Amino acid sequence: MKHLALPCLLLLALGATPAQAADPAPVRSVPAVDLDRYLGRWYEIGSLPMFFQRHCVANTTAEYRRLDNGKIGVLNRCLNEKGGVEQAEGSAVVVDGHGNAQLKVTFMWPFRGDYWVIGLAPDYRWALVGTPNHRYLWLLSRTPQLSQTDIDTALAIAGEQGFKLDAWRRTRQQQDVRPGD
Repeated sequence: MKHLALPCLLLLALGATPAQAADPAPVRSVPAVDLDRYLGRWYEIGSLPMFFQRHCVANTTAEYRRLDNGKIGVLNRCLNEKGGVEQAEGSAVVVDGHGNAQLKVTFMWPFRGDYWVIGLAPDYRWALVGTPNHRYLWLLSRTPQLSQTDIDTALAIAGEQGFKLDAWRRTRQQQDVRPGD
């Protein structure tokens, strides 16, 4: 009986501890994306960045184009801390059944990542892209700068969908320098 006392006390103590925070809200993509309107150049306004972006300090862009094989070409560029251009080229495929709002992106086969458009201005001036695990988030704009009202609107969507924004970082966009131009 003595041997059961400690495990029972531990179980009782664990049961009395405050409940863990609830799981974050599920990530939801927008109902539909017109891919023809979405293609082209986007400027990163801010992000919960991926590891591969650790050297990017400014002028992060993403360009999307249709490929002959039906996929979408992806070209991400940024300026690094030494003033050089870093880029990653990949491709994306649309996930069926989600109105073109969910894609799988590959930069290095066989690895694929989720790319979900979770917020989109009606005129496509900005897009909010996230991953269903809440780890990564990007606010993209058709122009190098975006109004604070639009930024606040996009970040409110991210917050409602359970993204923790304490690590959110703004991306510096210099008007006169563009990687790859």
